[in-house]
Amino acid sequence: MESLRELYRIGKGPSSSHTMGPYRAAQAFADANPHAEMFEVYLYGSLAKTGKGHLTDKAIEEGFGGKKVKIYFDREAVDLPHPNTMDFIAYQDKQEASRWRVISVGGGKIQIEGKNDAVNPHVYHLDSFTEIRRYCEERHWQLWQYAEEEEGPELWPFLHKVWDQMKNTVYEGLEAEGELPGSLHVHRKAKYLYTQRHMDESANTKYNRIVCSYAFAASEQNACGGIVVTAPTCGSCGVMPAVLLYSQNKMGFSDQEMARALATGGIMGNLIKTNASISGAECGCQAEIGSACSMASAALAQLYEMDLDQIEYAAELAMEHHLGLTCDPIDGLVQIPCIERNAVAAMRALDSLSLANFLTHTRKISFDMVVRTMYETGKDLFSKYKETSEGGLAKSYRDRQ
Repeated sequence: MESLRELYRIGKGPSSSHTMGPYRAAQAFADANPHAEMFEVYLYGSLAKTGKGHLTDKAIEEGFGGKKVKIYFDREAVDLPHPNTMDFIAYQDKQEASRWRVISVGGGKIQIEGKNDAVNPHVYHLDSFTEIRRYCEERHWQLWQYAEEEEGPELWPFLHKVWDQMKNTVYEGLEAEGELPGSLHVHRKAKYLYTQRHMDESANTKYNRIVCSYAFAASEQNACGGIVVTAPTCGSCGVMPAVLLYSQNKMGFSDQEMARALATGGIMGNLIKTNASISGAECGCQAEIGSACSMASAALAQLYEMDLDQIEYAAELAMEHHLGLTCDPIDGLVQIPCIERNAVAAMRALDSLSLANFLTHTRKISFDMVVRTMYETGKDLFSKYKETSEGGLAKSYRDRQ
């Protein structure tokens, strides 16, 4: 598995695969062709069908740093190696000088066809939870100690930076008001949720309201192109910050404990990324919001000092009950149903933690099993339900107009 630095990325929303990935690809291609006079970029699959709403063209233009580039949205191409496929072409003296085929595989990561993966070396020598769990049990370790062994002590300053950004994103979102950009005219709701106490609010109602306001805050920041942390993607960036910040504020956990929770949740996210997918275009929203919920549940279990069995069950339970979740963003925007979905998943992560606390030793399903199942389910999902805005809610909304 790769470093957690490849999972938790700090950058602009609204989409890790549709903005962060294309931006990085454009920047890398421009750097590789410094003498080119003009560039062309062809977007295919999900990038072509929802790229406008995801600001893909703007991200590519920014990545080229003002150099002349023409961008084409090819919505008809078939037999693609991945739904997020791009072709980059450089021209010099009016002749084609270089060509790359690039895949944005999710979470901001890109793969360049024909080039090795040396830029993102695998630093973890185990790639299944069963193996990692056995390795940790033999040493009486927690998961964060395994992460520290594989990545070194320099992992902790990085995770502290990640945690600081997660908090900043939430707090900035709680202060913001107005309408989100795009055709849907969606109004921000995080501040309203956070400040509007119900007249006879119970402790449970308040807890629900605060957690949801945190998730809305981060997700709304993402929707307007603000700075977020992929956890594991931009579209699912509100789940982990919501549950972790609520827990820190309630229980007084230290920032070092939060970093350890991020390491534990990150290992689960890395396993999903390695053995399945975190791309909505490849496997539907189960791969994004389901993965985020799974990571958040594991991180919470770490905070509350649960054992490896309970951590596994919390992560497995969270993913299991997102199986089959479609990705059908209305108008190609990361707003409906994406923002509310982050809040719902945050509450589900907390519920998964509670069930894991009581029922772990009765479970029948392993984390590795549910990850494999998610991937198989995602491959079986009809393409309309995988970030194309051609089916589901996106179609229903379009048809009513």
